Amino acid sequence: MVATTERAEPVFDWFVPIDGDGARIGTDRAEREPTFDYLSRVVQTAEGAGFSGLLVPTRFSNGLFDEAAPLAETWTTATGLAAVTERIRFIVAVRPSFIPVGLFAQMAATFDRQSGGRLDINIVPGGIQGDMERLGVTSSHDRRYEQAEEFMTACRTLWAQPGRPVDFESGDIRLRNAIVSPGTTAPGPRWYLGGASPAALGLAASQADTLLMWIQPLEDTHALMERARVAASEVGRELRFGLRTHLVVADDEDEAWRLADSLIADASPEVLAQRNSAVAGTAMVGAAAQARDFKEHRVTERLWNGISLVRVNLGTAIVGTPRQVADELYKYWELGIDEFILSGFPHVEECERVARDVLPLIRERIAAAV
Repeated sequence: MVATTERAEPVFDWFVPIDGDGARIGTDRAEREPTFDYLSRVVQTAEGAGFSGLLVPTRFSNGLFDEAAPLAETWTTATGLAAVTERIRFIVAVRPSFIPVGLFAQMAATFDRQSGGRLDINIVPGGIQGDMERLGVTSSHDRRYEQAEEFMTACRTLWAQPGRPVDFESGDIRLRNAIVSPGTTAPGPRWYLGGASPAALGLAASQADTLLMWIQPLEDTHALMERARVAASEVGRELRFGLRTHLVVADDEDEAWRLADSLIADASPEVLAQRNSAVAGTAMVGAAAQARDFKEHRVTERLWNGISLVRVNLGTAIVGTPRQVADELYKYWELGIDEFILSGFPHVEECERVARDVLPLIRERIAAAV
């Protein structure tokens, strides 16, 4: 447990459903396609409800419905949504080396400036099995993490010297007289990194501000945090910790579990097969953990991973009444989680419900503890 005194209040963020949305997931097509109008509703609802930030994920094919279903591209979407919001931050997922780093550094600086300093970056060296191969990238797991470190270092170097020619060389990156002008707003974007492999924890320890974890049982989360703390201490740094989880909330506990089961009740056999192939034999430690088999998908009393049948990456939710969900989130805060990135289906209605019914309860518990 982390001491509860002198801790800043936790940060609560929401999620941008670039795959589409609805009360049923895993179908061939989404009830609500990821149009700009709909995603604008999601982000404006989150901003109005008081959430601090928005995670915009990265995909090369749809990861919640049929893989050929409409998908909103990450960077284009984030740029557009920044223009229809005023305060909320954007945690934009980025695959290193898909864009030349000199160009990306200018793109990020422009986004940051034009949004009023609201850009953070979730660097994603890993990803969905077979996804990067769609675009012709076949580098190994460990090499992708090496490339990510080179990418992050180059960005920081360019942003530290706005308006000046920069030479930079590391690994595959060769910059000659690269210029970013203007630079990012001070102090610049914060770096988030997910992962549980030794390569991921090593990169987080040396380069990231926040290790972003998918929810697992408390003991597994604690063990991962301890490994990350050791890795960071070995290079003289400290990490903050973020937790990504879905929520299924209802006034009655039985109704919450019914809602959870109904989410995947209409799943398409084709989508089930696509998601199974994405995790079968995967080298991604976190993805494999999300897809573990449990009776009725009940991982613990409150955790349910039925979503993993139809969704790539995070497939686990906290299920219960507002009080039960708030109590579960509080337990993770006690472990040392400083930031929670939440989501629920559909994202507009559940954003409002969580902000109204859950967040006040966890804030009350934290206030009482400190």
